[in-house]
Amino acid sequence: MADKLFDQEFVEYIVRAIVNHPDDVRTDRIVDERGVLITLHINQEDMGYVIGRQGQTARAVRTLLKIVGAKENARVNLKIYEPEGSRRPPRESREDRDDRGPRDSFRSSDDSSSVDDLGI
Repeated sequence: MADKLFDQEFVEYIVRAIVNHPDDVRTDRIVDERGVLITLHINQEDMGYVIGRQGQTARAVRTLLKIVGAKENARVNLKIYEPEGSRRPPRESREDRDDRGPRDSFRSSDDSSSVDDLGI
């Protein structure tokens, strides 16, 4: 598609302002019976900036995109393309770790000590 529609340009404009590699930002637009699907392709290093902490940035962009689509009476969804194998491994649980965490390092090995033992 040679000319981009407003919703597609809007996503690219917003994301280019967020990422470190704006030249790598591109979108694909697909229209079907369920609405419009915009797939966002970005540099792998910028994935965290676009998704945000706990997905807040991606959720905000999707909300704005739904408003843009509502003006045109269209249902617009955003998919952030993630290449195969790009996910990092899941975090280790506390039971799986051998070393003591920062909270455990402050605990005394002798649980019978109290504030009275400090002599204050």
